[in-house]
Amino acid sequence: MFNLILNENMKIFRQVSTYIMLGLLVVLVIAIAGFQAKPSMQPYTSEWKAELTQQNTDFQKTITETQAQRTVGEQTAAVFDQRIKTNNYRIEHNLPPQAKALWGFVTDLTGAVSIVSLFAIIIAAGIVAGEFNSGTIKLLLIRPLERWKILLSKYLTVLWFAFVSLILLFMTSFIVGGILYGFSGASQPYLAFKNGNVTEINILWHIFTTYAYACVNLLMMVTFAFMMSTVFRKSSIAVGVSIFLMFTGNALVSFLSQQGWVKYVLFANTNLMVYTDGVPVVKGMTMTFSLLVLTAYFIGFNVISWLVFSKRDVAA
Repeated sequence: MFNLILNENMKIFRQVSTYIMLGLLVVLVIAIAGFQAKPSMQPYTSEWKAELTQQNTDFQKTITETQAQRTVGEQTAAVFDQRIKTNNYRIEHNLPPQAKALWGFVTDLTGAVSIVSLFAIIIAAGIVAGEFNSGTIKLLLIRPLERWKILLSKYLTVLWFAFVSLILLFMTSFIVGGILYGFSGASQPYLAFKNGNVTEINILWHIFTTYAYACVNLLMMVTFAFMMSTVFRKSSIAVGVSIFLMFTGNALVSFLSQQGWVKYVLFANTNLMVYTDGVPVVKGMTMTFSLLVLTAYFIGFNVISWLVFSKRDVAA
């Protein structure tokens, strides 16, 4: 298995496109840092308490006006309420906003995990389909190895590429953020909203968990793309469908949030962060429920991949 994975990694890292994707990830971090370095992107001054107080006034005004006009949903009002309580906590405990600091920058860049997901999807979509398109699948399968081992090695290789990309993203954002804002302020906690209350959390633990939560969607979409690649043997189909669902799935779930059955949709369960710092898509949903739904989808995707790959005739 180790040799199989090593061989698959050699295939991936021999491709120029792999280094282009990793390079784009670094360039993205630097570009965001350059944008945030502009004076116009420095929203908080030494009078940050007054600014947060004004911000709360604006939030409350928006909630009151939109509720009267019935143009805001329960979830939107809850988000505004969370921000008001968080701002009040900062003011009361003298905790300046982290928006423009090292860890604030690193936290903001966790959003770039979606870019890592995009690159991993491209790798996953081509790692099986590419073998069929080039005809090299025949040479691979004539070896005295069980098919499930070959398929598993390819899947683990995709996950390894995603892991390397995540490490690169974190290290680059930490170094660039430190150069931009300095390496001080590391002891300031992150303020989370849980059970209606503001809670202080170690910032490093918060970043780790944020990456972990973001990787849930990454894992599911990569597994889906891998399945599509195995079933259709066309990387273009796997990439197209996976990317389309990745960028539209959450919007679709939000649009159908009033429907009870939407909680069984994959994308209603991929954002586990809502159980620690937010509001679930459907009232009554729990972390346990979402984990069970995700497990069912994960097993289903992999079982389909294994069944199709193990039964497929490649003699032609």
